[in-house]
Amino acid sequence: MNRFKISLPARVATQTARVTVLALVALVAALLSGCGAGQVSQMATQEPAVNGNKVTFNNVALRDIRMQAVQTSDFLQPGRTVDLVLVAVNQSPDVADKLVGITSDIGAVTISGDAGLPAGGMLFVGTPDGQKVAPGPIGSNNAVKATVTLAKPVSNGLNYNFTFAFEKAGQASVRVPISAPIVPPRT
Repeated sequence: MNRFKISLPARVATQTARVTVLALVALVAALLSGCGAGQVSQMATQEPAVNGNKVTFNNVALRDIRMQAVQTSDFLQPGRTVDLVLVAVNQSPDVADKLVGITSDIGAVTISGDAGLPAGGMLFVGTPDGQKVAPGPIGSNNAVKATVTLAKPVSNGLNYNFTFAFEKAGQASVRVPISAPIVPPRT
């Protein structure tokens, strides 16, 4: 009796099982390698890590929009003032614009300073994280201060509706969060 001799039906069954396993492995490999094909890379659409919100309309892009306040209790109470901070970018290379107003359902917003938005330039609203002047070249940037006098209690973790109106670009509404400043504001 030959121990190494395998009967023909057993040999065919073994080969069929091997072929089936190899086919399944090839199918799984093809499925896994095709999962990312044609997809947009995660890094291609990744947003910057900033505290505020953003909105783009016509030639104006508003970035890092947020209220900046230190919250020591459950709510910031009505009557208190908080700073509004954002950067407005004029994407038009030849048409200047101007911020003519900001409204909110949580209180009145006052703007002080020259709210002109130079062509191809930026308008810094507020002084983010304790800065005293707007960064960048002086001729192509402006800086103003915007203060919100609260008419309703507000709290971190919630977003509040603000509408920004520009002379040429029109207006846009966006939900704005509250962010604590890195450095306490100087008075």
